[in-house]
Amino acid sequence: MKKIDGETILRKLGEAIGLDEESFPPLSSRSVFEMLVATVLSQNTSDKNTARTVRGLRETIGITPESIYNAGLRELKSAIRSSGLYNVKARVLKKLARIVIKNYGGNIERVLEKPLDEARRELMSLPGVGPKTADVMLLFAGGKKTFPIDTHVFRVSRRLGLIGLRDGYEEAREKLMKTFPPDSYLEAHLLLIEHGRKTCRAKKPLCRRCVLLEYCSFGQIFLKGKSEKA
Repeated sequence: MKKIDGETILRKLGEAIGLDEESFPPLSSRSVFEMLVATVLSQNTSDKNTARTVRGLRETIGITPESIYNAGLRELKSAIRSSGLYNVKARVLKKLARIVIKNYGGNIERVLEKPLDEARRELMSLPGVGPKTADVMLLFAGGKKTFPIDTHVFRVSRRLGLIGLRDGYEEAREKLMKTFPPDSYLEAHLLLIEHGRKTCRAKKPLCRRCVLLEYCSFGQIFLKGKSEKA
C-alpha cells in the first residue's frame, strides 16, 4: 500500500474537486458573532435547515449580540424553530449574547487578535462553543493556523490512515496539522469535507471513482469484499 502525504492529497483532491472562490467565503461576509450563532444553530440538523434558520433569524430579529439579548425568549424560539432543539439553542444564544456584550463590549472579534492557543481557550469557554467551532472561527475568520475537524474530515482521514481509529479530536487535529502545510489548512479542510460528502461517504462510498484509492486500504478492502460477494 502506497503511503500518502498531505501535498499529494491536496493535489489530487484539488484536481478532482476544483474548489472555486465561493468555497473560500470572504471573512467580511459575516461577523464572527453571526458565525458563532450559525454553528450553534447547525448542531443536530442539516446544512439546509441551518441556512434557512439563519436567514429567518437575520430577517426577524437580527444577528447581533444586542438584538438577540434584547429579544424575548419566546420570540427567539419561534425564529429558530426550524433548526430543531430550539428550546435549548435559544437559551444558549441568549447566554452567548449576554457574555459577548458584558465581556467584550459586543465585539467578539477582539478574541481573534490574541495568540492562537489563548484565543482558542477563550472561545471554547463560551456557551455552545466546542473545539471544532473554535477552530472554524479561528481558521475562517481569524486566519489562524488550526485545523477544524468535522465528521467528514474524521471519516476520510481515518480511512486514509492519517489518524488512528481511536484518535479523539485533539489527537486528530495535531496529526492533521503535521500532515498538511500550515498555509494549506483551509484548503485541506474544505477538500476533505467535499471528498467526504461526494465520494468517501459514510454509507455506499464511491471507492471505484476515488482519486485516492491507490493509497486507501479501506477502499481496496471494501471493493474486494464487493467483488467477492458478486
